[in-house]
Amino acid sequence: MSRLPEAFADDDPAFIPYLAVGDPDMAASKQYVEALVEGGADCIELGLPFSEPIAEGPTIQKAVVRSLEGGITPEAYLDFVEDLDIDVPLVCMTYYNLLFRYGAEAGTTAGEGDSTAPGPRGFVKRAAEVGIDGFVIPDLPAEEAEELREACDEFGLDLVFIVAPSTTDSRLETIRDRVSGYVYVQARLGVTGAQADVSDQTAESLARISDWDVPKAVGFGISTGDHAARVIEAGADGIIVGSALVDIIAEGAAEQRSTAAVAADLREKARELKQGAVRGGKRRRVTESE
Repeated sequence: MSRLPEAFADDDPAFIPYLAVGDPDMAASKQYVEALVEGGADCIELGLPFSEPIAEGPTIQKAVVRSLEGGITPEAYLDFVEDLDIDVPLVCMTYYNLLFRYGAEAGTTAGEGDSTAPGPRGFVKRAAEVGIDGFVIPDLPAEEAEELREACDEFGLDLVFIVAPSTTDSRLETIRDRVSGYVYVQARLGVTGAQADVSDQTAESLARISDWDVPKAVGFGISTGDHAARVIEAGADGIIVGSALVDIIAEGAAEQRSTAAVAADLREKARELKQGAVRGGKRRRVTESE
């Protein structure tokens, strides 16, 4: 059963960091995930690297390349998740081809009576077994997600969809019918990447789905505590941060810094972002009470 509701159970907003598993190697990646939890993460999006990450900007694209060059595979990813000893919900962020081909390419069966034919059920089943609580699949339109939605329902996992400023009203209705866990609100058009300021489109996107009975977490471009505070004040229930954290890993690798030193920087950045989100939540409560 998914633990994602736990990430949004407190009065404080949720902080959801993203890391690409295996960047720059599996041992360091594990320490980095642990550091983010120590810094205040309420949930973690664990990226399963794919060779064509169409939704990602240069920062995460390079992290994906480092992970793939290090030998990350779907099986290695699942083993990594199973070995983690952390007490927060985990979301798998990846691309649909890896889920669809998993059973056939791994030679595994999804369950009694199943074959090794392509389809997401085998991966979802295994993901549930190792501790994954939900999925974000950027290249899977909600209109084509029925098979994955059914597999997630069967094994008690959530399926998160992305709402962009350009998402049409008709697609919003489809997403509303199929989303669970939280909705990923894309703060701006384009791909992922740390930005210097918060987009004006954030409040507009949140307003479009303000009556949805699911938490709203905003991502794309958040890189400071001030950004986090402003996004929460705008109406978000949580923040999603990836590139600003991956930048720290990339800089550490380029400077040949120790894993412990990079982990310390990630822990400190996580605290800054979480505290910013909490400040934003307090300001919003004051405004709402006036």
